[in-house]
Amino acid sequence: MDAPNRSTLWGRILIDELAKGGLEAACVAPGSRSTPLTVAAAAHPDIDVYSHLDERSASFFALGRARRTGEPTALICTSGTAAANFHPAVMEADQAQVPMLVLTADRPRELRDSGANQTVDQPSLYGDAVRWDAELPDPEPDERKVRSLRTTAARALAETGGVDPGPVHLNCPFRKPLEPVDVPGDVPESFADTLAGRGRSGAFVETAAGVRSLEDEQSQSLATALEAAERPVIVAGPADPVSLSTLDPAHVVSVAERVGAPILADPLSAVRFGDHVDDGSPEKYVCGGYDGYIDAIPAPDVVVRFGASPTSKPLRHFLRDSDARQFLVDPAGAWREATFTATDLLAASPGAVFSNLLEWVDPETNADSDWIEQFRDAEREHWRLLEEARADEALEAHPFEGSVLATVFQRAPDPATVFVSNSMPIRDADRFVRPRATELTVLANRGASGIDGITSTALGAGSVCDEPLVLVTGDLAFYHDSNGLLAVERCDVDATIVVLDNDGGGIFHKLPIEDFEPPFTEQFKTPHGLEFDSLAEFYGLEFERVGPVDFADAYADSLEREGTQVLSVAFDSETNHRTRDSLERRVRDAVEDARTDSA
Repeated sequence: MDAPNRSTLWGRILIDELAKGGLEAACVAPGSRSTPLTVAAAAHPDIDVYSHLDERSASFFALGRARRTGEPTALICTSGTAAANFHPAVMEADQAQVPMLVLTADRPRELRDSGANQTVDQPSLYGDAVRWDAELPDPEPDERKVRSLRTTAARALAETGGVDPGPVHLNCPFRKPLEPVDVPGDVPESFADTLAGRGRSGAFVETAAGVRSLEDEQSQSLATALEAAERPVIVAGPADPVSLSTLDPAHVVSVAERVGAPILADPLSAVRFGDHVDDGSPEKYVCGGYDGYIDAIPAPDVVVRFGASPTSKPLRHFLRDSDARQFLVDPAGAWREATFTATDLLAASPGAVFSNLLEWVDPETNADSDWIEQFRDAEREHWRLLEEARADEALEAHPFEGSVLATVFQRAPDPATVFVSNSMPIRDADRFVRPRATELTVLANRGASGIDGITSTALGAGSVCDEPLVLVTGDLAFYHDSNGLLAVERCDVDATIVVLDNDGGGIFHKLPIEDFEPPFTEQFKTPHGLEFDSLAEFYGLEFERVGPVDFADAYADSLEREGTQVLSVAFDSETNHRTRDSLERRVRDAVEDARTDSA
């Protein structure tokens, strides 16, 4: 590879090697020191470049893209605080096992700790939040150094994936000139003909990643435990991108059918929605209403759980308070179980575990047990009461946000990508969204569970597919990532954005601090009084204030239209929580009454 100077050579080789290894996209924030990387990425025919003016928004956009595809997206920025603005998204990628490749440009090494402008300590900037980090050698047309550069690029891509995917950081020092201007003698013409200069036809180093599975003896032991159980439960927690692409939900349902186990499927698990769900009787095995009634169900005796920690707090407490044997399945062998009640850690891919179980579990073990009927009855009662409440005339005067979530998912197209914000939206999705035989990809930032970067992450996810994108977000999260809205036009992403506007931090009504006034209103709920129509206009988006009763029609209309629409639905957060709590009591009482009657 030829180049007019060594910094340009370094940028071209690094980007080209990453492309040969499979990198398809980069999110670039403008800056001077990163010029060699930006120019190389923009010129490469196999890399799509998404330009962002805000580094934090860029990093969450890349996170969303990687979350949707399961493949890393590169991040490129200049030196100094620009790199620090990537940190929140790096933390989320770490906790949620999302692949990401961070390329931070840097000043020459000798300028560190000298007071030089825009120079900070960037090596290992992200601490233990990355799977691997390295600092590239100074650009030089030296064969050994360039072979090292190519190998490092290949290793960096490999480290973003595997059984424990996550972010990788390469710090890239550059000296001027940074632009592709000719510097006579800087790069010898003969260098392009060397192995280091020309590279190989494919990646310089090919990495074959394996999948962890159980030995036959371990699979048989798990199958025996399930077959002997009287009250087995399968818990499908939020899925990482790799599990989304490798887990066959039909295998999970087949195992559940054989042993008579309800599947408590988190909305982010890739199990609550899909062809494996029976639309005629969705509560047959896949359960979605457990958050509202699990307190009224007897404790299980065997639990198989995969994915991250469940969204539902009642479900987590249900597992915590049980003496059951609990098998935690995690491909990385990570202990993602904060209640510390699991008894067995299975370091294997969930897809491989359930595929193997089909070979070991007797097809007619326990499928028609009273245990599974308890869950079916509870599911039917939960959804009946929810529909009754939504149809109640009194609810028009006291609407609740869960009804909007239910409508979003009930009427989402097939297929569609639905991104749900943290705080109350994801909790309401967990409780009020019924399983459905529809191809829905449901995503959220549940690794570190922040409300920053929500809009950008959703738009990043929507940038890789032609299906409709729906974002459901709270007002604070919408405000917090308003810079990310620029990507709608710059990155050509259309979406239906549903803003649940309760004028502040509504979730704090769920905490004991609600009873302390002051400081509750001013320091926790923090009403902002913002109107978002001007914000939407600023970014050229269509905006509509929608009453809860009219939401379904406005939502359906948005899904049929081109462009991005912002539908703002106003709620009183205190009333919303009181309605939610009232529904919870009604469901729990109905389930307990049904158990008493059957006894």
